[in-house]
Amino acid sequence: MTQLPRSQRWPSLPLAEWKDTYATLHMWTQVVGKIRLALSPDINHYWGTALYVTARGLTTSPIPYAQGVFEINFDFVAHELRILTSTGESRSIRLMPRTVAEFYFELMAALSSLGIEVKVWAMPVEVPRPVRFNVDEAHKSYDPEYAHRFWRILTSVEMVMREFRARFIGKVSPVHFFWGSFDLAVTRFSGRRAPERPDADPITKEAYSHEVISHGFWPGDGEIIKDAAFYAYAAPESEGFKSQRVLPAKAFYSGEKNEFFLMYEDMRQADSPEQVLLDFFQSTYEAGATLGNWNRAELERPGQSAAKA
Repeated sequence: MTQLPRSQRWPSLPLAEWKDTYATLHMWTQVVGKIRLALSPDINHYWGTALYVTARGLTTSPIPYAQGVFEINFDFVAHELRILTSTGESRSIRLMPRTVAEFYFELMAALSSLGIEVKVWAMPVEVPRPVRFNVDEAHKSYDPEYAHRFWRILTSVEMVMREFRARFIGKVSPVHFFWGSFDLAVTRFSGRRAPERPDADPITKEAYSHEVISHGFWPGDGEIIKDAAFYAYAAPESEGFKSQRVLPAKAFYSGEKNEFFLMYEDMRQADSPEQVLLDFFQSTYEAGATLGNWNRAELERPGQSAAKA
């Protein structure tokens, strides 16, 4: 089977070109994610709240309600939001430039028309200066080209993450999209409890209740990490982690973020982007797991070590 051209697998994604669309889409995914959060059973580490990459966008996966199950899907090919139910009913909302408030009210009305009653906390999370969804008139951009590009990248990243995930036989998260931080992530666990964080909020306490090494893809913040990037961190972080040599040579450790980063643009320009990304994931994992004294022989499939840095 012929592989898609690099430009389709890994399109460019300069943050300056789509930052307004990103900000709006971030809020839309939070509305949808909070619906899943409100109606789904609690799962450890908040895995039950995440979204998942599909062949056309992002999905909640099935959510229970009185008459069965439903799911909400972002379609970044047809640029629609679709609500599908197990009773055969459905509703669609066009993805186009519109305020967060308009999106919120139309989505809640569509759910109500299907007999799905849900109450969500309308305040966004993990963003500076949050504005309640129902009064947010500022975020109203939607560029379908960049929404499509972002989804294309997610599909490519997910395939690499799945291969990386398959190398680990210990406890490991699904490859999932966290709408709070707007990143695609996969997390490995040592199997041991982590030191408690007494001053942390309940979400952070639960997320880091056990030792983890996490990897992900994120659009960047335009400040410390100016464009899209891949990240890797260990929690708790062992002494010496930040000074470890990892792959590729352009990867770096940010003291402000306490994470390793590989800029997306550096990865996509490589001769083999997929291999470079796998090397970044594997080498940063090995650095964290070795320094953290993880029982690697019991947690890993054999023969998966990274190349030498």
